[in-house]
Amino acid sequence: MTLLLGATTVGLILALLALGVYLSFRIFNFPDITADGSITLGATVTAALIVAQWPPLLATAAGFAAGMAAGTATGLLHVKFRINGLLSGILVMTALYSINLHVMGKSNLPLLDQKTLVTQMQSILSPLLGADDFSLFGWRIGERDAAVLALVSGVVAGVGMLFYLFFRTEFGTAVRAAGDNPQMVRALGGSVDFILIFGLAVSNGLIALAGSLLAQYQGFADVQMGIGMVVWGLASVIIGEALVGTRSTGIAIAGAIMGSLLFRLIVAIALRWGLNPNDLKLVTAAFVFIALVLPGSISKLRSRRQTAR
Repeated sequence: MTLLLGATTVGLILALLALGVYLSFRIFNFPDITADGSITLGATVTAALIVAQWPPLLATAAGFAAGMAAGTATGLLHVKFRINGLLSGILVMTALYSINLHVMGKSNLPLLDQKTLVTQMQSILSPLLGADDFSLFGWRIGERDAAVLALVSGVVAGVGMLFYLFFRTEFGTAVRAAGDNPQMVRALGGSVDFILIFGLAVSNGLIALAGSLLAQYQGFADVQMGIGMVVWGLASVIIGEALVGTRSTGIAIAGAIMGSLLFRLIVAIALRWGLNPNDLKLVTAAFVFIALVLPGSISKLRSRRQTAR
């Protein structure tokens, strides 16, 4: 049960990463590699401020704002300096490695003895539960596990709902249109450059928020924690699309969250069955490759069969 709870919690946290990747890769078709640096930035900023005795909520908000700043920097490099989108993300991600080290002052910053959102939620639930653990569907769940799961579920549900409502607004529609047909938006007098910068800022803000919550859940922030996270987010989005499709934005948002949960559970089960942790990134990359290539291969095969008939 501990494995299932841990995988579910991390899957929900990384659902914020999946939503950020969905915004950049699917809405704007922008290969934003900044994610690997911004998720660590959110964690390091939040951890450093919590150690400095900032209120956890303000520290988490600062992590989100730092991620937005990183996304804005990537957007400005691409829009104002006409640097290729992929290279813009790589430049910012590379710079963020040194920035993260400066923010923490070292490569790893522990939070085990600090007041965090997790400990605050635990103190709220403690009087309600009345025990260190309780039974749920016949399983014993610790107080801290229940607090983290309640906190993360609320945050992800709230962000997912805001995401859905935003895309139903006039500006949200313009954001989607800028990704689908930027020439049309320009013809209507809209600023595609501003919309792209705004979208990348929100995307990396969500990714940094995931890093902030992940650091508070794990009890530490580490400068290496963001390596390969953009692939993880893309895998979650692809799994979500395979599960529920892309018929509407709301379904796609729900699919990204479900994909993150399912992908984390698959990884947890694979590790439990003996997968070498050193092979995890390799298996993740291979899975994403198959998921990207397989739909096109199936379509070609169907077309050939129809032609043969």
